[in-house]
Amino acid sequence: MKNYGQFCPIAKAAEIFCERWTALVLRNLGAGACRFNDIHRGVPHMSATLLSRRLRQLEAEGLVERRKSSSGRSWTYHLTGAGAEFLPLVGALAVWGQRWTRRDLEEGEIDLGLLIWGLEYSVDPAAFGQCRRVVKLEVTDQPENKRHYWFVCADGTLDLCVSDPGGETDLHLAASLPDLIRIYRGDLALGAALERGRLAADGPPKLLRRLPDWFNFGVMAKTPPAEGSPAKQAAPG
Repeated sequence: MKNYGQFCPIAKAAEIFCERWTALVLRNLGAGACRFNDIHRGVPHMSATLLSRRLRQLEAEGLVERRKSSSGRSWTYHLTGAGAEFLPLVGALAVWGQRWTRRDLEEGEIDLGLLIWGLEYSVDPAAFGQCRRVVKLEVTDQPENKRHYWFVCADGTLDLCVSDPGGETDLHLAASLPDLIRIYRGDLALGAALERGRLAADGPPKLLRRLPDWFNFGVMAKTPPAEGSPAKQAAPG
């Protein structure tokens, strides 16, 4: 990691936190990803070699600890107390980004894998109660082999399936990838997306009413753009 050659605590913290990818790796760990492949899915443009090196660096700095997996054949990664104290800084970056950075999506940012990863680690599987509920998501502008995803919610846990898990599907959601990203990010309110037909939702009314709870929008998504910011000027209609 880069050394600023200063004794200032801001400089010392920045040597760790401002290294490229570090904030996103901490974000992924804070979201609950602990296996290497799951952490990597949240930073798909980061090489596996670099992620491995960064995790070792964070471990050496005392922000991350490795533990043997339950099988004993692999490692899992977890934030230490020091690492967890970084999470409010990650959250503050998210809020600032919502308020001040541009909101239009460039082609390279319309990332299906990252959206599915984000939903997997943010939705609330307990929103529909403890009974097994299956939410099928159809990404309407994707090819058939990347179009359908099933979120199986049961007993407060979530399983993501890329093939039909069987049984009854309780809710069917359908939208284009850009609109799903806008909904997830908070640029397009869920109610507005439903009213305008940019998100189709089919299922029992009692479950449809719980969709906002299932999406589990966090502080970032609920933060509006600041007046006069590029984010506000580029807000989608």
